[in-house]
Amino acid sequence: MISHGKEIKVFTGNSNPALADLICKNLGISMGCCSVKQFADGECAISIEEPVRGADVFIVQPTCKPVNDSLMELLVMIDAMKRASAGRITAVIPYFGYARQDRKAKARDPISAKLVANLITKAGADRVLAMDLHAMQIQGFFDIPVDNLFGAPLFASHYLRRFGYGNEDMIVVSPDVGSVARARQFAMKMGLGLAIVDKRREKANQSEVMNLIGDVQGKTCILLDDMIDTAGSLCGAAKACVEVGGAKSVIACASHGVLSGPAIERIQNSVIDEVLLLDTIPYPKDQPVCEKIKYLSVSNVFAEAIQRIYEEVSISSLFE
Repeated sequence: MISHGKEIKVFTGNSNPALADLICKNLGISMGCCSVKQFADGECAISIEEPVRGADVFIVQPTCKPVNDSLMELLVMIDAMKRASAGRITAVIPYFGYARQDRKAKARDPISAKLVANLITKAGADRVLAMDLHAMQIQGFFDIPVDNLFGAPLFASHYLRRFGYGNEDMIVVSPDVGSVARARQFAMKMGLGLAIVDKRREKANQSEVMNLIGDVQGKTCILLDDMIDTAGSLCGAAKACVEVGGAKSVIACASHGVLSGPAIERIQNSVIDEVLLLDTIPYPKDQPVCEKIKYLSVSNVFAEAIQRIYEEVSISSLFE
């Protein structure tokens, strides 16, 4: 007996409606009707245009650029659902903005990820469904259940179909020390070895590659990261693989394509042959098309997670 809601209803804001539509198609349901606009002064204007009383409501809204607008849309939609007597409200956040501000790196720094978690909880969300949180401890910032899905298995399945298991001409490369655990698990799924790029970050969005740990000589490198922002770290790591390590070629994959500032130009001019991203964040509308960038959809994984949450069955297998 499912006690929390009589049906699934999926709604979305303006940050990634295409992903929400694909999730609904995978679930075999129609998108919930709502209006998400702005008043003349820029305030968020939300109108829920169908009953949600007693329903199990899922709001699909990655908090990507414009981050503050996307976040405010999510908060106001949660509040609207709560006041409309929704049975349960799940914030589906494929990309969690502010995740990199998860600790005090220096004196008087805010911990903005904790603040955003408090806002989402206080707005009335009953649980959160996310993918590849930048830091695992962010799950502990919430006082409500958090399900954190992983993108690496999707990449592993894709590359296994493409290259096979245990290809001796390939190696997985972690672009920094912080991504080693993620890259190691990915390498084990692929049956490949692991190399690590050691870098020193001088200031935000800039990094200097210092050393390459591991043998990539003559191999195709798969760079794995959780996100690509300005692409400086990724392109620097790829350059190190080729120029320092003697790699034959480099391909890259990341869960979240933030693609800020010079990212597209850097990728286009880099030694990377292909960048594979998940569609947690849409391609920037103000950027030219880059033929190196390809996308895999996460809609089926999120649809499966939503269905399991609704049926109150385990979704732990989706974390693997």
